[in-house]
Amino acid sequence: MSSTLSGKEIMSEDNILSAILQTLPNGLVKGVYVGLHWTAVVVEKEGKQQCGLAATLKAEHNHEKGADVPQAGELTKLGALELAHWVKSRHVTQVSIGMAAVNALLPQDTYPYVEKNASEIILEKGKGKHVCLVGHFSFADQIRNEVGNLSILELNPRSGDLPAALAPEIIPEADLLAITGMTFINHTLEKLLSYCNPKTYVMVLGPSTPLTPLLFEYGIHYISGAVIKDIEATVRTLMEGANFHQIRQAGAKLATMMI
Repeated sequence: MSSTLSGKEIMSEDNILSAILQTLPNGLVKGVYVGLHWTAVVVEKEGKQQCGLAATLKAEHNHEKGADVPQAGELTKLGALELAHWVKSRHVTQVSIGMAAVNALLPQDTYPYVEKNASEIILEKGKGKHVCLVGHFSFADQIRNEVGNLSILELNPRSGDLPAALAPEIIPEADLLAITGMTFINHTLEKLLSYCNPKTYVMVLGPSTPLTPLLFEYGIHYISGAVIKDIEATVRTLMEGANFHQIRQAGAKLATMMI
C-alpha cells in the first residue's frame, strides 16, 4: 500500500515547522511559564496579549550537563519570534517553550473554528473502520467498541497498546489516523505523516497543536488545539501543576478547524 503523503512533499524533518515560522509576526515576550505538565508563553503583539500552550517535555535531570534553559531569567528580553524558533532546538524543554511561543503568536481571533471534541469526530469518521491513535488519548477506551478496529501506538505502551516502532506497518492500513500534537515537540510528526495512505483521514489534536490552516496543505484534515481566554487564571493554574482538564476549567477552550 502506498505511503506517500497527499499535499506538500516533506522535504526535511522540520519542513512543517519551518513553514509555520515563516507566517508568524514578531512581538514582545511578556512571560514564560514552565509548569509540571504544560508550558505557557504570553506575548504582546499590536497592543494585545495572547497565550500559547505546549506540553512540557523534560530532559533527564543531570546538573553536570548544564542548564536546560541557559537564558532562564532573561527570556522576556528576547523577541517573541526568536523564542518561537526554539521549536527547532534539540533540547526538549526549549522546544516546549518554542512551541508555546508559536501558539501564542498565531492569530487566535480569525479562525473559523468550532468547539468539538476529537472523540466525536473519530466516532463519526471511524465507525466500522480501522482507527489508529498515535498517543494513548483519554478517550481511547470510550471509542474502542465503537470503531471497527482500534490500534494505539505509544512510545511507552500500556496494556493493549502497540509500540511506536510499529508505525510503518500500522499507519498505512489505517482509515483514520489521530496524532497527538506532542509530535510537533518531539519532531516525529512528519515521519508519521509519510507513512499515510493518501486516502487516510488525518487528525492532529491536543493543546500543543498549532491552529493554522497551513496544516491542511500537508494532508491533515482536522486540527484541534486550544485557545486561552483567561491568561491570568490559566498561567496561575498551570504553574501550580495543573493537567489540561484543570487548565480548561481555568481559562482554556478547545478549538477545532476542519477542511
